[in-house]
Amino acid sequence: MSEIKDGLVETVKTVVYALLIAGVFRTLFFQPFWIPTGSMKDTLLIGDFLFVNKMAYGYSRYSCPFAVCPISGRILGDEPERGDVIVFRHPSSGADYVKRLIGLPGDTVQMKSGLLYLNGEEVPQVPAGTYEELYQRQGSQGTTPICANGAVGFGGTCIKERAIETLPNGVAHSVLNAGNGGLDNTPVFTVPEGHYFFMGDNRDNSTDSRVAQPVGVGFVSEQYLLGRVDRVMFSSAGKSLLFFWTWRGDRFFKAVE
Repeated sequence: MSEIKDGLVETVKTVVYALLIAGVFRTLFFQPFWIPTGSMKDTLLIGDFLFVNKMAYGYSRYSCPFAVCPISGRILGDEPERGDVIVFRHPSSGADYVKRLIGLPGDTVQMKSGLLYLNGEEVPQVPAGTYEELYQRQGSQGTTPICANGAVGFGGTCIKERAIETLPNGVAHSVLNAGNGGLDNTPVFTVPEGHYFFMGDNRDNSTDSRVAQPVGVGFVSEQYLLGRVDRVMFSSAGKSLLFFWTWRGDRFFKAVE
């Protein structure tokens, strides 16, 4: 019993330290972000708490902590790469979104029968079993998951097909498929200069660059990029990150791929 108590105390201390760091370093280096929706499952789950690395791509208009900030473009930093998981400011609503970078400036992007095509070439997918979760209300918004196995009652098992998709630069990541969705077939998108094309890993449950603004994300200008997601700090399966009894023990400091 003593070991369990000590372990719980250490876990609580870790979370408190993370929140303190978030408050101190938010402006300059890192920005805390709590995943509110399931558009990035199973890479990111509802209730994941993470830090956005604001230094990854330098400082943009919306992430710059200094008095002099660029009207457009970035100050210092590396170029974003395909496969990066990025938090950005929605160009229309101003809300913060997290998605995976799929298309770079000048790329063509298209979905055909649920498969991704970049610059006219099919991006390979390898089946990787299924992703299963309980059909229940999730997170602070109380949303329910989309299932490939039809109508599932509360408490039932919600199943989606899972595959590993490998982008042209070698980045391999998980994607989920819940069936034939409205965004499984799209026209060809040509990414403008200075812009990026984002998609959620939960392909049938993501309003992303496949949907034009203001409803969707559309093409995202580089000035709206806030930073890259590298690691989940901890995760809560409950309505609040403070509900420590709902924390997921397997997601502490989990690397994001």
